[in-house]
Amino acid sequence: MINITNEYGSISYSEDTMANIVGLSTMECYGVVGMASRRAADGFWELLRGENLSKGVKINLKENELAIELYVVVEYGTKISVIANNIIQKIKYNIEMFTGIKVSTITVNVQGVRV
Repeated sequence: MINITNEYGSISYSEDTMANIVGLSTMECYGVVGMASRRAADGFWELLRGENLSKGVKINLKENELAIELYVVVEYGTKISVIANNIIQKIKYNIEMFTGIKVSTITVNVQGVRV
């Protein structure tokens, strides 16, 4: 649970809510095919869509700042560094604008490339 307290009261965000914001923000970026399961091992990954987007996201709260790690599948023929940069900027903007919580780090793990 992530809590914010100010002079008006307090707001609590569940990790699933934050993960959904991250997943939806990621899917808005050009070149992203979908989220990959963070349990992907040995080169096998599962493409996640729809309500399962949060399964490709790992959230850690450290000293009132978020550390986000996400797993994506990108489109073949696109420049991965540009896609990752766009994802990072989009997530940072959306999380800070929607929730007011600062984002310290975002790690984008590309689990696969799909045609």
